[in-house]
Amino acid sequence: MLDRSGSIPLYRQVETILREQISSGELPAGSLVPSEKELVREFDISRDTARRVLKELRADDTIYNLPGHGTFVGPRDAPRQIRQPDSRYREIAAELANDIRNGTYRPTRPLPSEVHLKQRFDVTTKTVREAVKVLRQQGWVYTVIREGTFVSDPDSWPQEPQEPEEA
Repeated sequence: MLDRSGSIPLYRQVETILREQISSGELPAGSLVPSEKELVREFDISRDTARRVLKELRADDTIYNLPGHGTFVGPRDAPRQIRQPDSRYREIAAELANDIRNGTYRPTRPLPSEVHLKQRFDVTTKTVREAVKVLRQQGWVYTVIREGTFVSDPDSWPQEPQEPEEA
C-alpha cells in the first residue's frame, strides 16, 4: 500500500490515507484515531514516522488530543467515542472465548501462558489477568494453582455468547 521507494515521504503517505478515511466517513468526527503504536503496526512504519503523521493532522485541527482518552477526529465539540479504560481486557476475553468455542484451545488443555498472551495482544500482565478472570467467571476456563489455566469442559461453557461481567 505504501510506496517505500518513492519520492513522497512515508509520513505524508500515511497522513493521506488517514485524511481519506476521515473524508470518506470511515473515521467520522468524534471517532478515535489510531494510536502511534497502532499506526506502527498497521503500516510497518517507525514510531517517529507515526508521531509525525499525527503531528501533521493536529497542526490543521483535523484531529485533537484529549489527555487520558486518546486522539479524536475533530471538531472538538463532536460527540466522542471514548473507549472505556477497562474495555481492552473485555475484548481479549471475548476473542479468547471465541477461540475456545472454535477449537483453537481445546477442553482440558492449557490456555497459553501470560507471556504468550501479553505478546499476542500487546498488553500488560494486568490486562491479561483481567481477561482470564472474566473467562473464569463465565466458565470458559479454570485455574489450578501452580499448574496453570485450562479450558473447561464444554458443559461449563456459557450457552450463548455473553457480555463480560463487571470486574
